[in-house]
This record gives sequence, C-alpha cells and structure tokens, in this order.
Amino acid sequence: MKISNKFLLAASVGLGAFFTARFIRKRNPYNFEGKVVLITGGSRGLGLAMARKLAEEGAKVAICARDQDEVFRAQAQLENISPEIFGVPADITDRTQANRMIKAVRERFGDIDVLINNAGIIQIGPYNTMTIEDYEDAMATHFWAPLYTILAVVPKMRDLRTGRIVNISSIGGKVSVPHLLPYSASKFALTGLSEGLRAELKKEGIVVTTVSPGLLRTGSSRNIDVKGQHEEEYNWFSVSGSLPFTSMNVESAAEKIIDGCRYGDAEVILSIPAKVAAAVHGVFPGLTSVLLSGINKMLPDSGQQGALEKRKGYESESAISQSFLTDPNKRAAEDNNEI
Repeated sequence: MKISNKFLLAASVGLGAFFTARFIRKRNPYNFEGKVVLITGGSRGLGLAMARKLAEEGAKVAICARDQDEVFRAQAQLENISPEIFGVPADITDRTQANRMIKAVRERFGDIDVLINNAGIIQIGPYNTMTIEDYEDAMATHFWAPLYTILAVVPKMRDLRTGRIVNISSIGGKVSVPHLLPYSASKFALTGLSEGLRAELKKEGIVVTTVSPGLLRTGSSRNIDVKGQHEEEYNWFSVSGSLPFTSMNVESAAEKIIDGCRYGDAEVILSIPAKVAAAVHGVFPGLTSVLLSGINKMLPDSGQQGALEKRKGYESESAISQSFLTDPNKRAAEDNNEI
C-alpha cells in the first residue's frame, strides 16, 4: 500500500509540474519581432509559407535554396510584406557553402536567433529502383545539411545563452512508409539528431523543436523525383497529397510550426493522419508493419524498362494526376513558388 501511495504521489507531482510548465509556456511566448530567422529551403512550399508568416510578425527573414532564380523570386514576393528580407542562393549539402551562407546572413542582419532547417527532397518508387546515390542525396539533404547549419549557429547561440532551432523532419521519420525508403531513412536520422540536441542544448539556453508533418498541400509534389512506373507512382502520391482528409493546408501547417517554436515545444506532429500513425506505431509497431505491408501490395511494382530513370513529378503527369482530385495542390503550387 505504501508503494502505491508513493507512486500516486510521484505521479501527482509529475502531472502538476507538467501542467505548470505548460501554463508558464503559454504565458511567455517567444517574440519574433526584430529577430533574425534563417529558413533553409525557404524559397518555395512550406518554407516560403513560414517566411511569409514570420515576415508579418516583424522578423528579419533570411531564406536560402539551391536555385538562384527561385530564391530571388521568393525574396521579391516577401519584400511585399517586409523590407527585412534576404535571399541567399546556396547548396547547404556542401559544408563550405553552408558556412558561407551563414556568414552572409550575419553580415546582413547580425546574429541568427532562429534557425529553421526545412530544405528537403523526396524520391518515390519501389526499393529496388533506388540506388546508393539516392540514399546519399537524401542523407546529404536531410541529415548533413541540417547538421552543418546547426554547427555553424550553435556556438554564438551558446555564448548568448539563447536561440531556437526548428528541424522539419516528417512522419516518415517516425513511421517508415513504403516507396519512400531514402526519404524515411534520412528523416529518421534527422529526428534522432534533433531530439538528442534538444536534450543536450537545453542547459545552454537553446530550444530545439522537432516537427513531423504528414502530407501537406504545398504544391511541391510536382518537383519530387519519381522512379519505377512513373505515372502510376506519381498518381498515388499527388492525389494523396491533395485530398483534405489525407493532407493538411500549408498555411495552417506553417502557423502550427511557428507556434511550436514560439512556445518551445519538443515536438509538433502535423495532420490528424500523422498523429494517428505516430500514436498507433508507438504502441503497436507490429500492427503498423502489417498495415503498411498491405498498403505496399496496392502500390505499383517497379515495372520493366526505364524503372531506374529519375523523372520529376511534372514529367510524370497523367490524366489522374491532372484531374480535379489534385486541384488543391495545383493552386498551392501557384501560391508557393513551386512552378
């Protein structure tokens, strides 16, 4: 009986501390006004949506991406909201370019207060169409690039004993989905890095938030890499990423991510399907394995000729992917610089 009472007391204290912390958190939100925020992959899609909202809140927003024209086009759009916008073309999978980009942002705006690692790529197709290079590209983009930017900003944040880092991982970094193996494997790596950094950097005054979105209506599906039976693969991905009950509006996603950073959340899981998948997998991993195996049987096989050829989504269009089913994503592509 004594053990039971001690357990109840400990549980009560723990719950009390948890709800007290949440109350304090809500009372002391992080103010983005005047803060320097760097968003990698900020020239289109989710990154651009976050940049818009942060610019509206008065942040000094820096964005980077590989494509120079894309970066400057996004910068011009954002300057309609705020003059405090800086676009830097850079391939941050190259550590030298990543460090040069960080230096350029500091020279323009000063110390970086918030780093949002958002740059990403998606390759879809059966496992036997994926090459070592596909896995290397995914790891370079989703693990090494965030690590490079984090290592570049953390020393100054540590000196100042303040800073925020947001790592955009994926539900695919918690539950590995068929036909997305390079993507999922690299996002698992980013999730592990992000969660470990949160534990280690908290004592330095640096708050790390891990974001795990499900499918988002960003319009980015047209720029993914497709292998196998290209049209069939692109059909299931583009339609799934457009339907309201399987995907989430990008503006809502951006707002929730920024709020997660604002309140110092450890984790933000976006979309109801993603939350359900994470919860079920956490308790019944065997069940999700069975379900995903069933889903895999419904997905197209690799086919024969040309299966290893990599095509962009917009090169893999069909009547289905161009139908009314994908209209929400088409509108999102126009709104978020994906075309």
